[in-house]
Amino acid sequence: MSLSIKIPQKFSFRTRLFVVMTLILLFAGILILITTSIQYEAQRENYHLGRLDRKVAQLERHINSIVEKYNLYSQPDSIWSLYKMDFEKINLIHSIHYSLFDAEGNPLFIYHTPLEVIANDYILEDNLITKIYSSKDATYMEEYHSDIDKFHASYRLLKDPQGTPYGILFFPYFEDVSFSENELNTFLRNLYQIYILLFIGVIFIAYFLSKYVTRSLETIRSRMATTGLEKQNEKIYLKNATREIESLVNSYNKMIDDLAESAEKLARTEREHAWQEMARQVAHEIKNPLTPMRLTVQSFQQMYDPNDPDNNKKLKEFCKLLIQQIDTMTEVAEAFSNFATLPKSKMKTSDLIEVTQLAISIFNQEQIVFSSNEAHIFHDLDRTQWIRVITNLVQNGLQSVPKNRVPQIGIHISKETETTTISITDNGSGISSDLKNKIFEPKFTTKSSGMGLGLGIVKNIIDSHGGLISYVSTPEKGTTFTITLPRN
Repeated sequence: MSLSIKIPQKFSFRTRLFVVMTLILLFAGILILITTSIQYEAQRENYHLGRLDRKVAQLERHINSIVEKYNLYSQPDSIWSLYKMDFEKINLIHSIHYSLFDAEGNPLFIYHTPLEVIANDYILEDNLITKIYSSKDATYMEEYHSDIDKFHASYRLLKDPQGTPYGILFFPYFEDVSFSENELNTFLRNLYQIYILLFIGVIFIAYFLSKYVTRSLETIRSRMATTGLEKQNEKIYLKNATREIESLVNSYNKMIDDLAESAEKLARTEREHAWQEMARQVAHEIKNPLTPMRLTVQSFQQMYDPNDPDNNKKLKEFCKLLIQQIDTMTEVAEAFSNFATLPKSKMKTSDLIEVTQLAISIFNQEQIVFSSNEAHIFHDLDRTQWIRVITNLVQNGLQSVPKNRVPQIGIHISKETETTTISITDNGSGISSDLKNKIFEPKFTTKSSGMGLGLGIVKNIIDSHGGLISYVSTPEKGTTFTITLPRN
């Protein structure tokens, strides 16, 4: 039978280690208590059996001396009765009671009646006599229990000098159970008190030992909890660590080196990918005006007639088309330049309500509903960048509304305990769920024209202000952008 201790997995390793150590100590104490009780009981039993054997030996020597003195070995019962006073003196000398039977089990002197002979005319039963004759060392022992006491009965076969049995000695031995129990209880009580003090002391030792053992693991755990691909990860250096902990630390430090190398490779790959995407988009946006420019030049070249009186008019139209396409290319260049070189934020404490109302003043006020739970909310802002954020989001919202629907933009600013929330809601066509991970990418757009850099610039500005931007959109019903700014 094996003993298994199951500790719930939700507890920490240190707690489980402490509980296991405490339970082991508790089981050891219980085992010591049980073992001590069993051993004490065995010693008590051996002591009383030895004492019984010594008393029986004393009685045997005394009886043998009387029998030998009066030569009673083969005498009838009537002769034995003549010396009754001598046998009664044995009771007084040894302060005990005994009974004496002849070799056939018939009573000679009865000073204490064995239980077996009460209902048998004080004659020992044949099976008991057989046990006595066949017992080792001519001594047979039995244990008797009653409602009030417990005693051992010793039957000793008495022999003459030639080894011939002449009688059977019965001697009852009553144990002082109360004394033994009091002695055992005193011993166990002292042991219990000592063990309680020892148990409390060892609990403290087990607690600090478990804390010491798991200290290195706690250090590793805390470091691993703060390890990240985009963080400055630190290695672990422990003194006097065990071989197992040292191996774990070495593996962690190697993982940190591998993680740093992977992060560097990933950053390099992302930069290369970003440049590739940017170059691809720049090329695409530049190609868009180049194609009509090429077609316009080719058409003008084929249709040009020096003698045509409308040449001046055609030349003006030709130049106008070229200038439009050149302006488009200029817008492309400026848009990418603005995204790549966003000016450093110039923070200044400003009234968020005032700056926001200034930003939306350029739009048709019939299409915009503005509300706020405070008349003035002050924040550290870059006024120029914040106006850019609001105008971009409002303009995107207006442009997302289908032509068969009246545009409606709702702007609400709410001042809270630790943050200020700005929500901008439109009733446009919404954003489909498959585009939700691309909305803040530089090239994302849902419009038929433009480079799609606006929301990317908006996110960069919000990030520079320490805020967050998110959105909730329902297709064909509208979109709500939510900006959360930390309060000063």
